[in-house]
Amino acid sequence: MAELSDAWLVGRARELIAAVQHTDHEEQLDIVYTIDELLEETQRRGEPVLVAQLLRAAALARLVTRGLAAEAEPLLDEMLAHTRRHGLALYRADAHALRGRRLVLAQQEDAALTEIARALAILDDTGGPDMQMSRREWAKTQSSAFIDCWLVLNQLGVYEAAEEVIARAHQAVRETAGPHEITLQLINRVKMLLGWALRLERVERDTEAQAKLDTAASMAVAVEAPFAESLFPRRVGVAAVDQVGVLAAALALAAPDLSHIDRLRRLLIEPAYPHEQVIVTIALARCLETTGQREEALKALHATRLNLDDDNSQPSMRLNLVRELARLDFAQHENENLRPLVEYSTALEVELWSLRESQIATLNTRREHERLSAQHGAISQQALQDPLTGLPNRRALDEHLRTLSASTTAQPLAVALVDLDRFKGVNDEHSHAEGDDVLRVVASTLRDALRGDDIVARYGGDEFVALLPGAPVSAAKQALGRAVTAVSNLPHHLSHGVTLSIGLVSLRPQERPDQVLSRADAAMYQAKRGGGNQVATANVVPGEGLPAWADADPAAAEEEHP
Repeated sequence: MAELSDAWLVGRARELIAAVQHTDHEEQLDIVYTIDELLEETQRRGEPVLVAQLLRAAALARLVTRGLAAEAEPLLDEMLAHTRRHGLALYRADAHALRGRRLVLAQQEDAALTEIARALAILDDTGGPDMQMSRREWAKTQSSAFIDCWLVLNQLGVYEAAEEVIARAHQAVRETAGPHEITLQLINRVKMLLGWALRLERVERDTEAQAKLDTAASMAVAVEAPFAESLFPRRVGVAAVDQVGVLAAALALAAPDLSHIDRLRRLLIEPAYPHEQVIVTIALARCLETTGQREEALKALHATRLNLDDDNSQPSMRLNLVRELARLDFAQHENENLRPLVEYSTALEVELWSLRESQIATLNTRREHERLSAQHGAISQQALQDPLTGLPNRRALDEHLRTLSASTTAQPLAVALVDLDRFKGVNDEHSHAEGDDVLRVVASTLRDALRGDDIVARYGGDEFVALLPGAPVSAAKQALGRAVTAVSNLPHHLSHGVTLSIGLVSLRPQERPDQVLSRADAAMYQAKRGGGNQVATANVVPGEGLPAWADADPAAAEEEHP
């Protein structure tokens, strides 16, 4: 597997995801194992986008495999952490959408709605392609994230919002969509329209329901051409309507009659999502009812209800099934004693419709809240970030220093003041723009030389401050020595010959931030007087006597900073 290309790994994962959604349980388990192997290989390679893609595949495979949904949670947590760390906004939105899907399965519908609001807020504020993806890949990823949001909204029966989201999914790939993407879009729209029509019937809006059934049937016919060239066909040369249950159901629900019965019976026993089984069963029952086979229709509905008794994937669709059973049963017995119950259920459906409209309002409110929170967070981040280097600024440094000073776990705390040697000459001899480039390069080099939890901030001008929590002066000097060496070894066209003078001290008990920075500043000037390109350490506060310099030598460290 190590010899296979990144593109092959991604392509293989996509094939497996397409397969895992339309196969039996034993094969699903094999697919999950294979995807885990692909994930392990991508994590070894470490390419951020590739890892995000395989984390998504591993989580999604578990969400659609019976009994494995809970195993998706740690993968989604890892996906969220990974995408935040690497700035992969589209995959982060997708992680929230998949988490919403997991919450629906756990019957936590309100929490699922919140996750979708978070996903859509990210997608609302996401601009064009970033440097890590091509335009085509960006469009496909954006569309995929929208579809994962749509799936949850469709599961919850929030069809108006679902329609908006699936339209945006189509818009994202309209210029680059291949046969598989087109087929997926059409099948998803058919599913949504059928669920929406059944929901409208429950509140006796029959004319609107029929219009949606007719549209779904038209789409079921339109899908035939791209379907043959997509990844969906299980049997080559066989029409889509004979392989995909919801497509057959769309034709049957629009005009139920005898001609659909054999096809629907056959498709009902093939592997499919639970909500698809419900749609196919209702379509079969209506065709049987139309031909006078009411008892057979009831048997089919009862069998599917029993088969899906433990399924929680789509609450609204389960109610459609129960409602169809009640409707047929009442029509068969025509018992006047049941009429009050029927009237009660009708009134209850109207109430549920109002609650559904409330869900839409809740989604929109939370979506806007998440978007504003994200904007506020970005503004707050900007207030604490140096715009030139991307490092924390002086304000952020003060906050970090106060926090670390009060933390016992951060002790000993090494504090270093870093100044660039000969930087003024870069601005004088070249330009301030060239000087800015040097500052960016030096800042990045300094940051990379230290540990992940060390803090490097821009103090002002050509000065930086480094905070090394838990590091004795000796260990901190080794790490900063590596930074001095790294900067001095930069190509001349990048650094223009600047080097570092670093003053290093250790925070004393009860010492104020301004005092420790003053001592670090004094130590830095000692390094300057020694010729620069070195680390100097000091252990006394100015005014307590002559500085007791531990040493000031050119930095050449070999020990690893702990």
